[in-house]
Amino acid sequence: MPSVISGTPLFIANNLALDFINTEYGVGPRHCDCFDSDHSVIEWLRLAQLLPDDCSSAPAGLLELARALRDNAKAVVLAARTGSSADAAVINQVLEAGRPRKELAWDAASRTFKIVRHRHNMNAASLLEPVAQALVQLLSNEDLQLVRECEAHDCTLFFHDLTKSHRRRWCSMASCGNRMKAAAHRARKNGQ
Repeated sequence: MPSVISGTPLFIANNLALDFINTEYGVGPRHCDCFDSDHSVIEWLRLAQLLPDDCSSAPAGLLELARALRDNAKAVVLAARTGSSADAAVINQVLEAGRPRKELAWDAASRTFKIVRHRHNMNAASLLEPVAQALVQLLSNEDLQLVRECEAHDCTLFFHDLTKSHRRRWCSMASCGNRMKAAAHRARKNGQ
């Protein structure tokens, strides 16, 4: 079994839920997991602009729940893309346990009422609830035919193809796209 190395979070999917799934990527000796500690999950949430200002430390069980949510999210997205059923138990668990309290409050600046969300506590589910909400949005409101896996043979990243022609093939042109085009060019050149 290849070793798993720490990875750098990649925000290239055009979708928060897919960026969360993409925190584990690569194959063989290049298999990377961005979640190797509670701190790494906190850092991803900060980079994704989901970390509340009043979060000073990682709650118990954050790493385990983040990995379970990621695995469940990947299975559900893959099943949904093929029209299959999948159990969304972990996603639903995070949605329920992390659900914020909502209240109607007066906003003096705009002189209107607004809905204000308050986290019940800083447990792992409450920190991951926005990710679960992004998964709900992806699975219920987006065209899943536009959710794709990179076509590079050694890449496992997902992306949401928002191009006008819907012909995006690679997670990133700067990495896999250029590499695959260069390999195809070398193969054509050697075949002549």
